[in-house]
Amino acid sequence: MKNIRNYCIIAHIDHGKSTLADRFLEITGTVEMRKMKSQYLDQLDLERERGITIKMAPVRMHYTLRESVFILNLIDTPGHPDFGYEVSRALEAVEGAVLLVDGTQGIQAQTLSNFYSAQKAGLKIIGAINKVDMSLPNYDVVLQETADLIGCDKSEIHKISGKTGQGVSDLLEDIIKKVPSSDSSRWTLKSSGFSRALIFDSFYDDHKGIIAVVRVFNGTLKALDEVELSAVKEKIKIKEVGYFSPKMETSQSIEEGEIGYIVTGLKDPNKIKIGDTVISFKTKMQANADNNSRTNLGSVGVNPHLENHKSVFNQHNSPSNLRQSALWVLPGYKEPSPVVFVSFFPDDPDQYDDLKKSLDRLRLNDSAFVYEPDFNEVLGRGFKGGFLGKLHFEITAQRIEKEFGIRTVTSFPSVTYKIKTSEKNIGSHIKKDEEGYYIIQNPKDLPEEIDEILEPMIDVEIVCPSYLLGSVLSLKETFRMGNIETETLYDKLIIKTKMPLAELISDFDDRLKSVSGGFASFSYVANGFKKASLARMDILVAQEQVPGLSRILPKDGIERDARRMVTSLKDTLPGQQFSQAIQAKVQGRIVARETIAAVKKELGNFGKNGGDRTRKMKLWRKQKEGKKKLLSMARVRISAEDFKKLLSK
Repeated sequence: MKNIRNYCIIAHIDHGKSTLADRFLEITGTVEMRKMKSQYLDQLDLERERGITIKMAPVRMHYTLRESVFILNLIDTPGHPDFGYEVSRALEAVEGAVLLVDGTQGIQAQTLSNFYSAQKAGLKIIGAINKVDMSLPNYDVVLQETADLIGCDKSEIHKISGKTGQGVSDLLEDIIKKVPSSDSSRWTLKSSGFSRALIFDSFYDDHKGIIAVVRVFNGTLKALDEVELSAVKEKIKIKEVGYFSPKMETSQSIEEGEIGYIVTGLKDPNKIKIGDTVISFKTKMQANADNNSRTNLGSVGVNPHLENHKSVFNQHNSPSNLRQSALWVLPGYKEPSPVVFVSFFPDDPDQYDDLKKSLDRLRLNDSAFVYEPDFNEVLGRGFKGGFLGKLHFEITAQRIEKEFGIRTVTSFPSVTYKIKTSEKNIGSHIKKDEEGYYIIQNPKDLPEEIDEILEPMIDVEIVCPSYLLGSVLSLKETFRMGNIETETLYDKLIIKTKMPLAELISDFDDRLKSVSGGFASFSYVANGFKKASLARMDILVAQEQVPGLSRILPKDGIERDARRMVTSLKDTLPGQQFSQAIQAKVQGRIVARETIAAVKKELGNFGKNGGDRTRKMKLWRKQKEGKKKLLSMARVRISAEDFKKLLSK
């Protein structure tokens, strides 16, 4: 264990994490040069296409330093704020982190966010400035601000080039020197005859079933070991264990302090919970039978969430209770809370079951994604998914198509609202939270009569050059940004504000890039709920409400959004033999209207060949009466193709 180093790379998006990981793989000889390719650890095609890391990737490397062989377990992590949950899980499985800063851009929003997360997790942080092979006009400033952030001397910051490999060997040796060995882990119990590991990722294999990625904190895990998944109380027999080198490589065991995988043999995704503890209950029985084990385990004092380990152990000294004792369970992670909700409907209704299977697989690989069945009167059966942000949703939609070959139609993104209203106004399927608020995740469920509505808020940090302050503040005219606070970070500004989450998932990211020329970055964290002035906007075509087009919008400006929607509908929907009134209704009042004129039938040119005009007028009147009758009987049905066009605008 003294020669094991577990660490990760954290940085802002596009700062070169994956390229640095490539150089680590080359220097340690983990991947042969003839097999090496750019972004080697990014295994998803989508990651290569977009040039960003979506999934964290563990890899086991060996490196010889002064005749000692070290095992280096690296986890490459994403940089976008939507995938912050991936980063948080990686931080719990390691003892150190390399904070990578792009020398051409300096510290950016997600650099700060990831640094604070690593610092809170108690990791040893080593700073490195990337792209030193390029001309860096602000190199001294970037060097100083990185050193000040970490709280170290400038000489301790590594100057590297992930592209050429310059300085990477020195960084690797410094990792071995400074990152604590795994036997000093904050969660390691100093006792024998006891095995437990933390599940920090999982995925599905068609032949082996569910595979859990684990960090072993105590004991050893081997094939055929009987273990218990603590959170779900599921007993399994391990089918296979191994490491990522970087491909899966079978081994006889995974030892204490190491990172690897276990083949569970399970097929049901609900049986695996990210953050769960794998416990060898056989050794727990032995420990319970041993009267001296209470003294051995009670004197450890390693879990900060327990004040008195001895008393806890003594209170749970029966085999059944012992398995539920907090003494054995690793802290794990906070459950992710989805903030953006989007419904998926298969383009081909016959692929509904295939879509469900694909979502099950994605759920294993992405524990922040949740879903439940949904139904739309136009698009049929589908699933409502919960996501951590707009990019998270976009990536998931693309993975469904690319990895599983299923084309989908998605609804408008929405967020969770909390309301107070009379029980008679709300559907029986709507749940209450512990404070007595009804939880609204679908706009159609929001009643017109409400006493109070709360919307989710976020704290936003924008990092940009000082000269862009005016451009960034101009966004306040479009987005509902709260009070602005600024801090100076050498030649940059940190702009702090609060705003509703609904504003972020519209086009805030694109607008920020537009006004800043791409030089501004942002990060965000959820910050509870706030009372708001909102209302539901419904769309009616020929006096009939269109399911799926209802939205919850701020009352201030809702008429503008209503006009935009009815105009879009007028341009999209085909004409009928009767006129179609397109209306936007808010709280029982029509706020916008457009009309699609009836398709006219050519009655012939009576006047040219001596025809009687009175006959033509008679036919016109007859046609007019017929259209009135059609209108009274009409029911406009929007086709799936037209619905897709509306959702894409």
